[in-house]
Amino acid sequence: MLKSINRLFVLGVVASGLAACTAGPDDTGVEYAPQMYHSTPYEPLTQIQSTEAGSWLDSNPEDGHGEFYNSNPYNKFGMTMIEPVEGTIKRGTYLADNGIDPTDYATAEERLVNPYEGKKEVLKEGKELYLRFCEHCHGEKGLGDGLVGAVYKGVTAYTSATVKDKKAGHIFWVITNGKGRMGSHESQISVDDRWKIVTYVQTLQKQ
Repeated sequence: MLKSINRLFVLGVVASGLAACTAGPDDTGVEYAPQMYHSTPYEPLTQIQSTEAGSWLDSNPEDGHGEFYNSNPYNKFGMTMIEPVEGTIKRGTYLADNGIDPTDYATAEERLVNPYEGKKEVLKEGKELYLRFCEHCHGEKGLGDGLVGAVYKGVTAYTSATVKDKKAGHIFWVITNGKGRMGSHESQISVDDRWKIVTYVQTLQKQ
């Protein structure tokens, strides 16, 4: 008799366990480590300030708030992200243009200064960048005789009277914004790399 009762008890426990694991339309049933397969949705720039949000799926009940709560008390704008330190600028941006119009090459020539001017150690890298981005049009020696330049006529040689005396700022502004048949290379070449190319191009002007 006792054995029968024990068997019935074990069967009851097993049946209860299986029933608890059964999911329905409004009940997921018992889940092991639910936070592993229920993703927590967050709006990237918006705080969830309700401490009850996600209480049904709480991986840390002792923290005093629901799973979805992500308020950042240090951000006065109600965002999850922290404001950058004052004066921070995006990597790759260049703020020395002082609002120069993209077509104002004369002003750019006077205002913009090459940070690598006189630094011969960047010439090797400048040449490599030139051969990668510029040689196909301007030619290996900047004579406007690259493979593309030979087909699309009008690529001015760096040694020509109209170009050989142009300053670094002008060359940088042309690379950045384009001019004539040359398109802008701002999105393809970083600010630093543009200046390195300028440094090398100025050696070709003097040939």
